[in-house]
Amino acid sequence: MKKRLTHVNPVKLGTTLAVIYGIMSLIVIIPLFLIMSAVSAVGAKNGAQAMPVIFSGVFMIFLPIIYAVVGFIGGVLAALIYNLVAKWTGGVEFTTEEAQ
Repeated sequence: MKKRLTHVNPVKLGTTLAVIYGIMSLIVIIPLFLIMSAVSAVGAKNGAQAMPVIFSGVFMIFLPIIYAVVGFIGGVLAALIYNLVAKWTGGVEFTTEEAQ
């Protein structure tokens, strides 16, 4: 059974991508925080200017929020552009089958 995708709700796509990007950022930020903390500790031990731990903590809190906002904006823009292009091209055609 062929179906055609001719319209995407921008806010729904933006919201979905915001959640996806937020989750993806957690996968990135946790190891990054651990690396930044280790580098800061090693630097402080060697007499170098240490990166403040508070910066690492604030960064860890705000990065998922920033990722989510960027995901939302990107999703809304992608949906708006898709909807415009779908009017010219007829949209994406795909095949589905009934689930059992």
